[in-house]
Amino acid sequence: MKKYFTNIHKNKTYNLIVRVLIIFTTYYFIYAQIFKKKKLEEVVILFNEIIDQPHIYFFLTWTMLLMVVNWGIESLKWQFLINKIEKISFSKAFEAVLAGVSVALFTPNRVGEWFGRVFILDKANPWKGIVITMVGSFAQLLTTIVVGSLSLLIYIPIYYKDSDLFSNYLYFGLILIVVVIVTALILIFLNIKALPGFLTKFFEKRFPHFYEYISVISEYSTFELASVLILSFLRYCVFTLQFYIILMLFSVNLPLLQGLIIISLVFFIMTAIPTVTLAELGIRGSVSIFFIGSYFEKFGLLTDKITLGIVASSSTLWLINLAIPAIVGTFFVYRLKFFRRYKDDD
Repeated sequence: MKKYFTNIHKNKTYNLIVRVLIIFTTYYFIYAQIFKKKKLEEVVILFNEIIDQPHIYFFLTWTMLLMVVNWGIESLKWQFLINKIEKISFSKAFEAVLAGVSVALFTPNRVGEWFGRVFILDKANPWKGIVITMVGSFAQLLTTIVVGSLSLLIYIPIYYKDSDLFSNYLYFGLILIVVVIVTALILIFLNIKALPGFLTKFFEKRFPHFYEYISVISEYSTFELASVLILSFLRYCVFTLQFYIILMLFSVNLPLLQGLIIISLVFFIMTAIPTVTLAELGIRGSVSIFFIGSYFEKFGLLTDKITLGIVASSSTLWLINLAIPAIVGTFFVYRLKFFRRYKDDD
């Protein structure tokens, strides 16, 4: 009995230490990004120029509302997926997602998001929760790849039609490659239930509990996986529209169709670049300038003010969609339990 209470005390102490470290690191990274590295100077400069214009409040209100919708859809998707191992409310899923954003902020390619979410669960084994969270992340990544690939096929003929690098044979070959890859990825995702049996052949000897954790994937039907894809696509539409509205806020006026195509390419390229979220802000700005700037350059309209507006827009999107949710998420980090016994372990 004495050993039991000692273990409880130790677990509480360890949990407290990890929580404090996460909160401290999250705030430090946001501080370093905004103040120490002064990455958001462009935003401040342009905001000072447009602060008296009436449209700024309209655009900012919509952008903030879309941020809530964005993470709300992600919470609904995660709740839907995680209910296979533990029934949770939407509010608890929302808290878990925001806590995950806090952890993701300082981890490469946001992998900390998986761990930040699952430790809010009360009974389920966290490793199963991580596997499930990865399924949701794969669905979001797949959406970005599909839309980005199709946007690339539209983008190339418009902007590289007169380039020496462009030829009909090369373009048709690219279409074939895109169709094959996209179709294969969608089929793999919708039939992901076959993955546990396939992977177990390679990892079961080295990791005896591997199948136990990954077998949860087999419980999802094709209809359920298709539903996850639909939710991922809805979320993709939300933050794409969000970026377009922010560009309009900073007077980077793009035709709607052209803007959505180019923004999809920005997100598509960003998925292929390994980053820590801290460094992502600078990379996001560079990628945005290349693709969005190409539209204005094509018509001879690219100016320093447009370039500054593009950088300010990408920085504002980062601030609203990641920094603010990460700060809010730190208030839910205290609910994460990293050291405890799980029902599956009994």
